[in-house]
Amino acid sequence: MKQAAACLLSAATGWSDWSSLDGTEFSGGWITGPMLNMKEVGSVLFFFALLLTFFYRRIAAAVSLIACLLGLPLYVYFIAPCAFRPFFYGAEWSPPLRTTFVWDSWTITRIIVLAVTAYFTVRSGLIAADPQSRNSE
Repeated sequence: MKQAAACLLSAATGWSDWSSLDGTEFSGGWITGPMLNMKEVGSVLFFFALLLTFFYRRIAAAVSLIACLLGLPLYVYFIAPCAFRPFFYGAEWSPPLRTTFVWDSWTITRIIVLAVTAYFTVRSGLIAADPQSRNSE
């Protein structure tokens, strides 16, 4: 049940971002555009994992973990934009680099939500034994 609640919370936080960033320069950039698309796919996967949690807990755990990994790069880009510059050397960056770290409470909160979701996903889905295998032993 904790896994389902974490998936719902992650989907809700991801969905709130989706509408505010769609149609901005983030969607058109060749670096930020794919990151935004990954986050959008991750948000949809959270809803899919939420439904699967009640029937196939381990599959839902894997889908939820993938969704966490897909949403993380955009949030890391928001708080540490300079971390991406070495990977895309030679790329033209429209905003100048003013700082290496930007404190944004909402983004930090979203990263914490993803971390909590990943924790509950691993704990309840991948590590916990399957109830059907207990009955057969």
